[in-house]
Amino acid sequence: MKNTSEQFDLVAAQCADIFTKKARDYGTAWRILRPSAVTDQIFIKAHRIRSIQIKGEAKINEGIIPEFIGIVNYSIMALIQLEKGFEESEQSTLQLEEIEKLYHKYMHEAKMLMMDKNHDYGEAWRQMRISSLDDIILMKLMRVKQIEDNDGKTVISEGLDANYFDIINYAMFALIRLIIENE
Repeated sequence: MKNTSEQFDLVAAQCADIFTKKARDYGTAWRILRPSAVTDQIFIKAHRIRSIQIKGEAKINEGIIPEFIGIVNYSIMALIQLEKGFEESEQSTLQLEEIEKLYHKYMHEAKMLMMDKNHDYGEAWRQMRISSLDDIILMKLMRVKQIEDNDGKTVISEGLDANYFDIINYAMFALIRLIIENE
């Protein structure tokens, strides 16, 4: 079995490949989204995963793997939006190369956080159900929505960025379990 760091990198490469290809197809149209709209996009994906898990089938011929990849990629978009702000017009001021650098920066930061937490928690995520990983993502999204409704202010809790990083890592755990451990 490969180690967690290598598994993370394999899945991250798949996520980055999809992000890059979509960026080449669509450009950076997502830059016009306000943070709350990005959060809602992530919510839609996590909610679809839950719906498929509960119903046991999907009418659209895409399973949950693409949705977890979407959660990772939209969460990185959210982090970029937090850093750079959203665009007021349809013409993004960020070039594709800069977006890709930011993407890889945030994926690396997510990995470093995951490695630290993974050390402390002893890879407990490997025994978790995929449905629990999705439920935790949904809970984190509810927290993000509450923080957004409070204009980004918290009293004692972690901020928006910490929640997005956690969402990335829970989705990455699910992807490792679904893609690599099922090979």
